Amino acid sequence: MKITTTPFGELQDGSKVDLFTLSNNKITVKISNYGAIITAIDMPNKNGSIENVVCGFDKLDTYISDEYLGSYPYFGAIIGRFGNRIANGQLEIEGKTYEMAINNGPNHLHGGAVGFDRKLFAAEVIKNETEVGVKLTYTSPDGEENYPGNLKVTCVYTLNANSELGIQYYAETDKTTVVNLTNHSYFNLTGQKENILNHVLELTATKMTEMVEQIPTGKIVPVVGTDFDFTSPKKLNAAGLEMGYDDNYVLDNENGELKLAGCLSEENSGRKMEVYTTQPGMQVYTGYWNPELNINGVKKFGSFSGIALETQHYPDSVHQADFPTTLLNPGETYNQKTVYKFITD
Repeated sequence: MKITTTPFGELQDGSKVDLFTLSNNKITVKISNYGAIITAIDMPNKNGSIENVVCGFDKLDTYISDEYLGSYPYFGAIIGRFGNRIANGQLEIEGKTYEMAINNGPNHLHGGAVGFDRKLFAAEVIKNETEVGVKLTYTSPDGEENYPGNLKVTCVYTLNANSELGIQYYAETDKTTVVNLTNHSYFNLTGQKENILNHVLELTATKMTEMVEQIPTGKIVPVVGTDFDFTSPKKLNAAGLEMGYDDNYVLDNENGELKLAGCLSEENSGRKMEVYTTQPGMQVYTGYWNPELNINGVKKFGSFSGIALETQHYPDSVHQADFPTTLLNPGETYNQKTVYKFITD
């Protein structure tokens, strides 16, 4: 296993950005310290052909371009302080109301106007006998996007010999705040040869949060026998939903154990990805709103170009006392882990 560091470009303020390339003898993972973005995961298909199985770009300039940010899908980035939605952009903590950015219909999404996905993280290379990786840290100042507390966030990416990509999240605060971190990679096991509608998904989840206009009602409802049932392997287009999926599945993982949450596979390539997490939920988003972009004169991406399997706490948890809490108090440590395991049959 090895890790290399190369320049990835610079931001408008002149800050230098690096790209960290993690590899074993099977797969290669590329991660930028801008947005803690996974830019590429190169893996072989069953015939040995190597392709990138996530939506991403090979230049920093594309990530910060007006075209990309104008219809922003958060390709590969770490999302924070609060992944998913907060209804009406209103947050109450210890009796005080915080008015958050409204950036998704009437709601607050993915940490606000400029979330962690567009921040430059400090980086430290990890290399030992069992894994290679990069430790990324960012301190979000008190009041950033109107969240309370100075929040120190650490994201540790690691790759081992079993092609397991680990993402460990830590956070500490000096004021009571909310934290809900996730990674927003979109996976396409065909390497963008096709869209993801013929991918097969299987989930351990038997329940989901009932939603009205993407905001939970507070009810947890069964999925068995519905269009949202992936308790046995099923193609993503099997239910014929015009806009696909953008739904939060309940993983029944109240103890925070690292458990299997699901498996994504694609028959023609022979590629498969298993997802393990300590998180209580997973947002399954099949990318209906992904933009079609002109990259070096070639049209790429568009609707259903990738599926995001966002392990996280439930949407709008701040307004649902019965949901697993997203509150973080001084003296506590937010600690969550997700592992994506890549397999070629």
